[in-house]
Amino acid sequence: MILRTDHVIGAAAMAVGVLVLALSGELPIGSLSFPGAGLWPKLLALLMIAGGMALIAGAREGEAFSAIPWSDLRHAVPVLAIAAAAVALYTTLGFLVSIALMLFGLTLLKGRLLPHAALYGVGLSTATYVLFTMVLKVPLPHGLLGF
Repeated sequence: MILRTDHVIGAAAMAVGVLVLALSGELPIGSLSFPGAGLWPKLLALLMIAGGMALIAGAREGEAFSAIPWSDLRHAVPVLAIAAAAVALYTTLGFLVSIALMLFGLTLLKGRLLPHAALYGVGLSTATYVLFTMVLKVPLPHGLLGF
């Protein structure tokens, strides 16, 4: 049997689904009229598992895993590192600063000039912050700087 990309992605989706189910085990599901905090994570995890199974079942048509060109790994690793740093610093720095820094870094990675990257990072994160805190009234984490 040839290992195909659909096998690997399907297995990864199933693993993430099982992990989410395990981590959200104590969250209450609630009912349809009054859903609990665990309803959506568990429902989406089950859908990921089902989607992974569907990918594995239809993997005959996929590309062989050994034929994947890994040339874009030079770009994927920094993107993953920037996103992981933003997640790790999210509660310490707060939403506004961590998202602004993440967007700034990702925009610089794309090859944009420093002022453009700074304007994009600060502008988009500020607009998102205003939307969530003032319009939607969603409490976002405040960092060391107070916002």
